[in-house]
Amino acid sequence: MKKLLLFTLLFVAGQLAAGQAFAQQATQTIRGVIRDEVSQTPVIGASVMLVQPEGSNPIGAITDVNGAFKITGVPQGRQTFRITSVGYEEQRLSNVLLTSGKEVIVNVTMTENVQALNEVVVTADRSNDKSKTNNELSLVSGRSFNIEDTKRYAGSLGDPSRMAANYAGVVSGDDSRNDIVVRGNSPTGMLWQLEGLNIPNPNHFGSLSATGGPVSLLNNNVLAKSDFMTSAFPAQYGNALSAVFDLRMREGNNEQSEFLGQVGFNGFELGAEGPFSKKSKASYLLNYRYSTLGVFKALGINFGTGNAVPDYQDLNFKVAVPTGAKGKLTLFGIIGASDVQFLGNDVDTTVTDLYGTENSNTKVRYATNILGVSYEHNISAKTFAKLTLGMSTTDQKFNGDSISTVTREAFANSEGRFKTQKYSASLNLRHKINAKHSLYGGVTTDLLNFDLYNRNMYQAGKFDTVRVNVKGENSLLTQAYGQWKYRINRSMLLTTGVHFQHYSLNDKIAVEPRFGFQYAFKNGQSLSAGYGMNSQAQDVYTYFVQTKTPAGAVYTNKELDYTRSHHFVLSYENRLTENLLLKIEPYYQTINNAPVEKTKSSFSALNMGSSFGPSDRDSLVNEGTGKNIGIELTLERYFNKGYYFLITSSLFESKYKGSDKIERNTAFNTRYVLNVLAGKEIKIGRNKNNVLSASIRSTLVGGKYISPLNLEASRIRGDAVYDERRAFSLRQDPYFRTDLRFSFRKEYLRSTMEFALDLQNVTANQNVFQQTYNPRTNSLATQYQQGFFPVPLFRYTF
Repeated sequence: MKKLLLFTLLFVAGQLAAGQAFAQQATQTIRGVIRDEVSQTPVIGASVMLVQPEGSNPIGAITDVNGAFKITGVPQGRQTFRITSVGYEEQRLSNVLLTSGKEVIVNVTMTENVQALNEVVVTADRSNDKSKTNNELSLVSGRSFNIEDTKRYAGSLGDPSRMAANYAGVVSGDDSRNDIVVRGNSPTGMLWQLEGLNIPNPNHFGSLSATGGPVSLLNNNVLAKSDFMTSAFPAQYGNALSAVFDLRMREGNNEQSEFLGQVGFNGFELGAEGPFSKKSKASYLLNYRYSTLGVFKALGINFGTGNAVPDYQDLNFKVAVPTGAKGKLTLFGIIGASDVQFLGNDVDTTVTDLYGTENSNTKVRYATNILGVSYEHNISAKTFAKLTLGMSTTDQKFNGDSISTVTREAFANSEGRFKTQKYSASLNLRHKINAKHSLYGGVTTDLLNFDLYNRNMYQAGKFDTVRVNVKGENSLLTQAYGQWKYRINRSMLLTTGVHFQHYSLNDKIAVEPRFGFQYAFKNGQSLSAGYGMNSQAQDVYTYFVQTKTPAGAVYTNKELDYTRSHHFVLSYENRLTENLLLKIEPYYQTINNAPVEKTKSSFSALNMGSSFGPSDRDSLVNEGTGKNIGIELTLERYFNKGYYFLITSSLFESKYKGSDKIERNTAFNTRYVLNVLAGKEIKIGRNKNNVLSASIRSTLVGGKYISPLNLEASRIRGDAVYDERRAFSLRQDPYFRTDLRFSFRKEYLRSTMEFALDLQNVTANQNVFQQTYNPRTNSLATQYQQGFFPVPLFRYTF
């Protein structure tokens, strides 16, 4: 690894010394494929033209029988392309960034015109418009993001989850992890999909019962445009209550080899892509990453883990092989491993760490692997099918010690082993009856095998309590859906559908209707409405929490039903200008069947996910309720003329009732959030080929509600004990943070170099992480989140 890194740095130095500056305007190639939005058949004869000042020589291309086009000699920088075809609505690719180090490859879908063929309708293209998702059935509460967003947004660190925290209705008030709260729901209500597969938590150090972690396994250098939906999902998505991340990986360049070297917060990275041979249209794409946090530690930079140094590595890859004119075979995967040790005797008691504490040792190891293969085929000019098979595994090991406050000797106090293996199959079909009517359907099955073990030890190991002990168990989650899209006319669109799921573990069934309607009227305005019923099974750990009885351990949670919810959403959009969008969305969500304790208490599974660890509560029943109500505002200026901004605001209430029937704030009821993000690019140099850019992001989140600590009970037990009768009755101070990002991009003849510096929490605001009990000092201890944290980045593509 060291030799490879040294070679990369020497190569870059050689490129700099060579001084590949050029006097004339540099150019690049853009190419891609244009397909019908529904049937995915190639659009033949479509015109793709570079938008230029009047009088300029035309630059463009016409798609061939495969819907493919290629335009060479396009000036570098941000360019806009106009796409037209008889019988289809006009599309635009706006502000496409062309650089020296990499060809631009796009995949565009076009919508058939429901009006007369000679009528021209100008719409925003789904492949470029962030307000439009890849999934054309998502009419409310959805938007897309792409690789460029994850790279240029201040505070994102190349992480899709951290980037999504800028969106309306999303809260991330924790600097240590990327779990996100959507419209007051627990992070555990999130569904992650990759290339159509339901996948486990895609994060390093991501526990079984969480959907986030400190560092993402997803490498933004391999991601394509992906979808993020926050409620009233299309019928194909199930087993989720709050939000959906529908992720796509891009394909490698199938005409020429390209390489990437990168060093930043997320690790040392090496990437490669290209064709398997000059005659082959098959391509590969891979990116390997290894943790850099050891280097940050050696430089004296505190990243919130004290003397502990997290170690992780991952590999993202995709291979695409055309199988004739109508089919394609794809192999993809993510492989990752991580470990860290927090040793209490190494903790500096004058500095508060986000993770480690002075009175305990924590040693964890994680491994997550996701592998998939898909085959897609145009059965006819109107019908498209895609079959995806996959396997994913997670392996988590945990050991904990308690440290004597007198002798500082360590005694084992806990251990856990959570291992899962999931086999998945997903078949999706779509058929376009005509320009107005389209049908969608599919079936997904997930077979999960799992081994779970968790116990706590007391009095130097003399006594223990086994929380979960299950080996060789399995469950099968089967889901199916059907959806109809009806384009009533150019202005009105209706979608209706139903989602079905069955869980074999306890033979539970859910049938969920979905509905969407959109009406577009003059001056780029539209009104939309959406409804969805959603059901989610409990995490597998919860079902197997043991209850001790004289006859032995029993599983009192195993018959728990789905937690269910109803989403109601209205949406108003107004394109104030071509590049300025105003969006307002009020919503209401009711939740029922939430697990609560059989005896009267304030506990509810709706608060799980606030501590990122599993709950050991037993004897649960589906009698809890909750509700989330709010309104969101988005004002977004898409990148144009060198700058962009995104302003989002949310006002909401999130409440729940436990078995005591008292309405309380949820752990996620911060009541409001305001995000302000802006960025600017300036071209410099003799030929304006180099770019300086800056981005700023400020976030203000209302304080979280927490349960007060019972100091007397904590002193007796020697551990934190909270007053559950007053659960979530105390409110912390508001969370505030500002991040800055500066970058410089230099273009050479055949390569691109970029330096960037992310300044995290530039005001060094002391946001509270948690309040707990310290047995050594016999007092309440407050831990604070990450302070000022500079993150440098270097990227070189060639």
